[in-house]
Amino acid sequence: MTILIVDDETPIRSVITEILEDEGYPVASVANGLEALTYLRQQAELPRLILLDLGMPVMTGWEFREHQQRDPMLAEIPVIIVSATPHLGQTAISLNATGCLDKPVEIDTLLDTVAQYCK
Repeated sequence: MTILIVDDETPIRSVITEILEDEGYPVASVANGLEALTYLRQQAELPRLILLDLGMPVMTGWEFREHQQRDPMLAEIPVIIVSATPHLGQTAISLNATGCLDKPVEIDTLLDTVAQYCK
């Protein structure tokens, strides 16, 4: 029931990881979309949920979603976009994401969202 955090900002990854681990969730984190694809393709058990930033170097969240949706093994993993991008709701819909959270993320909102997928 791992949650994968994909965000290029180390402090954000660390804080979200700590919050989720304190609630008992196993967490993995990577710094960009390419690292996320590599991680996912090496796992025997896929994560239950992906928390995905959009603006990252190497491979953006947009590019990651293109690759993820083309891979039948990965396409079914729910993705929550976590970003400060304007019009985030529309962006999440265009990326066929499960949902979205605005940065900075409210802790209660984060936990409520994660609980929907990782009970």
